[in-house]
Amino acid sequence: MHISWQPAEDKGYVIVQGGRLRGATVKVWYVELYMGPESHSRWPGATIRHTTRLVEADTNGQWLKLRCALDDGVLIDHEITVDADVIDFRSTAVNPSHRDSDVAWGAPCVIVDDFTGGGAESYLSKCFIFLNGQLTRLPVEPWARQAVETPGQVWCPRHVNRADVEPHPLSELVPDNGLIGCFSADEECVMAIAWEPYQNLFQGIITCLHADFGINGLPAGESKRLRGRIYFAEADIPGLLERYRRDFPEHHPGRQP
Repeated sequence: MHISWQPAEDKGYVIVQGGRLRGATVKVWYVELYMGPESHSRWPGATIRHTTRLVEADTNGQWLKLRCALDDGVLIDHEITVDADVIDFRSTAVNPSHRDSDVAWGAPCVIVDDFTGGGAESYLSKCFIFLNGQLTRLPVEPWARQAVETPGQVWCPRHVNRADVEPHPLSELVPDNGLIGCFSADEECVMAIAWEPYQNLFQGIITCLHADFGINGLPAGESKRLRGRIYFAEADIPGLLERYRRDFPEHHPGRQP
């Protein structure tokens, strides 16, 4: 696989091509937005404006370095690398200002229409989360329909305040883990996303999937590290889960990494 950067106004897209994508293209709106507390009901008021710029890129498409500058003074540097079947994200958020930031989370938006072969409605049946110990295709009942922004569906983990998630319909169902994904058009491959810390899972309105990353505030002068992965693998779900368990042991309390 290889990646490239496509600027778009004051943000842009990480473009993923090759490998198991079988001619498809995956676009990652990176980063779509950053939000403060009470984001589920305070939309768009909780939005923290930002810009993203390309710092450096490998000429062979194997890595990118990006910087997000938030209007409240926070800087987030992202190092994105590609391997045979995974995109790896390593990010450092720093607050060099003299005042605390209340930035709660950020949203990498992964657009999967080309990968799934589906449109705004038909792609939904290709998507999955994990509920009650098993892969569960969408949609799943109960399906929430009311929110400040509709449609879409948000799943909040137990460790996150339900007020501090995407402003779209919030499911009462709690996912087993922080993995969300989809099957390819021919059902032979899967794509799956995970971040640590993770804030929520989200099935969006532009044929997109999110595993939004958590920041949960950044005091003046402090920094935090974040990491994420997008897997592109054969449709071997036990194998995918084993890789996820090794890469994100924090999401599996009580089990050895």
